Amino acid sequence: MEGMPPEGAAEIQFIGNATLLIRYGELTLLTDPNFLHRGQFAHLGYGLVSRRRTEPALDVAELPHEDLDAVVLSHLHGDHFDRVARRGLDRGLPFVTTPHAGRLLKGLYGFRHAIGLRTWQSRTVRHGDSSVRITALPGRHGPGPARVLLPPVMGSLLEFGDRSGEIRLVLYLSGDTLMYDGLREIPRRHPDIHLAVLHLGGTTLPGGLLVTMDAAQGADLLDLVRPRRAMPVHYDDYTVFKSPLEDFLAEARRRGHGARLLQCPPGERVTVGARTAL
Repeated sequence: MEGMPPEGAAEIQFIGNATLLIRYGELTLLTDPNFLHRGQFAHLGYGLVSRRRTEPALDVAELPHEDLDAVVLSHLHGDHFDRVARRGLDRGLPFVTTPHAGRLLKGLYGFRHAIGLRTWQSRTVRHGDSSVRITALPGRHGPGPARVLLPPVMGSLLEFGDRSGEIRLVLYLSGDTLMYDGLREIPRRHPDIHLAVLHLGGTTLPGGLLVTMDAAQGADLLDLVRPRRAMPVHYDDYTVFKSPLEDFLAEARRRGHGARLLQCPPGERVTVGARTAL
């Protein structure tokens, strides 16, 4: 990622699944680092695994390691933080994540600057004159009592700006959540989101248990949050994903969200400003 994006805009490179490289000014963030290769298995806990169908657009060794300022990790699951990422990332790299993941990253894996945020807590990361305030947002990975079988998850609000405190760009990363009433607080507190990155896929575990948004729930979240633009991720990469990207795109367009949709194939980059995709 050479050079800087335009002032007040972010350049986003989609690596695959929920892994993004986000560059704003002098800042570079990595989200949900998943670098397993096609045919390898992600471990989901309790003996459950899922085979990757795709290749990541970058290998972990190809990341701009010297530029990385922080990792934003929605939760500790094998398709969001895997053994390849664990071996390939510097142990001194800050992680902003859930309290559950923060404890394990620090205590078990030696990532000594991992920070766990409770819902609505924030952490600010700065590099030069650029800053981002990362706020943990509500998320629920499973329905009802099934939640205890899955790691706690958070959404993230990324508010980019400069040392003056002015916010120039607002991104929402949904994390692996289902639609539930707790999400209604997000648009009440943050009514103007420039880009929502939606974790989709309709992840379905044995017994038919849905644990990430399918096409209908993804469109429900657009109905609720109404961001200026929306970028789908977390689809078609693993065998547990049962809701294809095309189903979400069709449902979102049917509900009148076609103009909001911003598609970025794996390996490609988009530049997003407060007003539009550039």
